[in-house]
Amino acid sequence: MPTLSERILAAPAGTCVDRRVDRAFVHDGTGVLTLGTFRTIGRPLATPERLSVLFDHLAPANTSVTADLQADLRRFATEHGLFFTDVGEGICHQLMGEGHVLPGEVVIGADSHTCTLGAFGAFATGVGATDMAAIWATGETWLRVPETVRIDLQGRFEGATEAKDLALTYVGRLGMDGATYRALEFVGEGTMALSIAGRMTCANLAIEAGAKAGLFYADEVTRRYLAAFGHEVACQQPDEGEYAQELAIDLGDVEPVVALPGRVDAVRPVATLEETPVDQVFVGTCTNGRFEDLERLAAHLRGRRVRVRTVVVPASRRTLLEAVRAGVVERLLESGCTIGPPGCGPCLGTHLGVIGEGEVCLSTANRNFKNRMGVGGEIYLGSVATAAATALAGVIRSPEVPS
Repeated sequence: MPTLSERILAAPAGTCVDRRVDRAFVHDGTGVLTLGTFRTIGRPLATPERLSVLFDHLAPANTSVTADLQADLRRFATEHGLFFTDVGEGICHQLMGEGHVLPGEVVIGADSHTCTLGAFGAFATGVGATDMAAIWATGETWLRVPETVRIDLQGRFEGATEAKDLALTYVGRLGMDGATYRALEFVGEGTMALSIAGRMTCANLAIEAGAKAGLFYADEVTRRYLAAFGHEVACQQPDEGEYAQELAIDLGDVEPVVALPGRVDAVRPVATLEETPVDQVFVGTCTNGRFEDLERLAAHLRGRRVRVRTVVVPASRRTLLEAVRAGVVERLLESGCTIGPPGCGPCLGTHLGVIGEGEVCLSTANRNFKNRMGVGGEIYLGSVATAAATALAGVIRSPEVPS
């Protein structure tokens, strides 16, 4: 029987296929490069109704050069009727996940973390700007159908463990190249314990194990979420497909973990790194910047003051508005957090929270490579709960369940 990737791409693993792209998007960084290549091709847009341009990486613009490039891309998007979001609307992956991506679709983004959208039962993967320019010109792309790694989830989380700990745990077990050009398929009764936000977090880190995509089957959780955006979708039932590898994880055995600076797969229990000093805590990104994350952060801080600078960046305007209406933003500000405009924030190391040489950051982002968030800085990756405990202590600390 076929795996979910094979079903969506309508071919067995190893086959090269040409497929229509249902949704294609760029952000301000890759969009500039895509536009330059597209102009060189010299053809009209094939399917403008399926294309999106979403400003998030350097938003607001950090230099006049950036502003000029964004202005050109902004004009192009608006003149050609592309779905366009400007400064402050949020991160491309989050925005596409707010009712724009449906189960069974082929979704291509000019960003490596496009795999996030596999949380909705779509085949979602990232490409470079040149490939995206070809999609603009033809409406199609070619893919080699990946083999699949089955990740069987059972049980439920215990204590302060959350989806980010699960994501780091599976990356740690597979290794940074352990799933190269494979799809990760999350199955098992444990998936029902994961919200859409948690599924997006798990799918997001698929690329950190080298995977082409990370997919969940659409189920009742998916159906209820998309119904709130006016979509009625059917649930997808998993088959016993031909898997290249299988990994079983009991959610009850997953503990709070962090990834050591330099490698996402260098995963250790938080308890083994307690008392490691930090200079900054960052909560946000396409991994952990959703309302559920901000609400959890506020619950863990519960009126206490942070001891190090703590930067919080919502993943979208919708997220920020929900947090404002629920009183979450007020509680975070009262605890000493700084709230940034919706977007990627300091994740890619350009502005809005870059760290200095020798400084240490505990981040809820998805990458901690050398010089990622500032030249000479070090990044530990962890969950929102771990970030909260660390912000309160000024050193890495194990999280506790909020009282």
